[in-house]
Amino acid sequence: MRATIVLASLTLLAASAIAAEAPPPAEPAGLREIADHVDPAELHATIAKLVSFGTRHTLSDTKSNKRGIGAARRWVQSRFEVISKDCGGCLEIATPAQTVTGKRVPQPTEVMDIVAIQRGTSDPDRVIVITGHLDSRVTDVMDFKHDAPGANDDASGSAAVIEAARVLSRQKFPATLVYGVLSGEEQGLYGGKVIADYAKQRGWHVEADLNNDIVGNTQGQDGVVDNTTVRVFSEGTKSNETLDQAKYRRYHGGEVDSPSRNVARYVAALAEQYLTNFNVRMVYRTDRYGRGGDQVSFLEAGFPAVRFTEAHENYTRQHQDLRTENGIRYGDTIDGVDFAYLAQVTRLNVLAMASMAAAPAPPSGVEIDGAVSTDTTIKWQAVAGAAGYRVWWRDTTAPQWEKSHWAGNATTATLKNVVVDDALFGVSAVSAEGYASPIVFPGDAGRFDDLAKPAH
Repeated sequence: MRATIVLASLTLLAASAIAAEAPPPAEPAGLREIADHVDPAELHATIAKLVSFGTRHTLSDTKSNKRGIGAARRWVQSRFEVISKDCGGCLEIATPAQTVTGKRVPQPTEVMDIVAIQRGTSDPDRVIVITGHLDSRVTDVMDFKHDAPGANDDASGSAAVIEAARVLSRQKFPATLVYGVLSGEEQGLYGGKVIADYAKQRGWHVEADLNNDIVGNTQGQDGVVDNTTVRVFSEGTKSNETLDQAKYRRYHGGEVDSPSRNVARYVAALAEQYLTNFNVRMVYRTDRYGRGGDQVSFLEAGFPAVRFTEAHENYTRQHQDLRTENGIRYGDTIDGVDFAYLAQVTRLNVLAMASMAAAPAPPSGVEIDGAVSTDTTIKWQAVAGAAGYRVWWRDTTAPQWEKSHWAGNATTATLKNVVVDDALFGVSAVSAEGYASPIVFPGDAGRFDDLAKPAH
């Protein structure tokens, strides 16, 4: 009898050990439900209000309470304050600003962003940012007097930011979430620089900026109607890469594995898993050809960042005076916004922010070895809050990660009969609930600037 009890106990201990090494659930509980709270009616109400200010040009009136950029900024701030009140004061409201001059800002002008900060519970210096720009324009970029509704460019992105704040402020996360409604984009990407500088000054470790710019239209100028696809643009190599880092990367790889590119893959995987009939088209560019957005300032500051933009743009509705010519209506008006589509884009942003903020930080110190060997070994540093780690690999020409190995709570893994020459590799940290970090490519080319706190 005693031998039987001992044997049973040993069996239970062995089962517990196996369970400890088993991977967490593939779908964390509650993540899908968080995204379901996104409301198209809220998005419509926000855009309608922003359009009502007539113009939100960066050089427009700042004193009026009814018209111009000043009135719009104050309304956004008041909206964040209401959301904060509803969550018991969980948002800190900041208004970082810089006085700028430039080609499109001939006189010194204050560019002010409206920023709401939801502090993380255990890893508050690690920050996930969502941004959209408030300012609008017409055909003449210097015309700050005529109506510039900017319903899609970029009240749609601003509405996504505010709705993300309304939905996510109901939850608590280990990492900090930042909601930024920016100014000065059309005049020279000034608002992106304001918030990126603000992040650096405060020592934020920005894991990702999700910049939403022109995300509400589904009928392109090419005649194509597409309400199931959003483009996500991401840089291939880091904007702040050094010459020595570039030399190493050219020889060993990493051209398509910057942190920003792996954030884009992360977003695409979430869309595939959680959203019905809605997909990410990854675009291997920092932005649209010859054009730019506020994510560029984050990249220049050394922070990972991507840009969300609708699949088929309609240029008759962008940067246009309100008019009708040859039967064509020009101008960025609210009737050009598909709110069901905008809700899907917003849900994807909410999923990405919640998933990253609930996950451990991306691992740091990721290294790889396997020269003159039939096996590949990958190493990393332990991360606080990680229940374990998943090693990933893919063919060198594959756009998405293809295969994975659960490594448990080890900080090294050897992939038997996987030749290092023939694949690209990475590792992600996973919480006990199943929240996974973005995948980190080995070396300087892929590191997220050592965001991870070491485990003790």
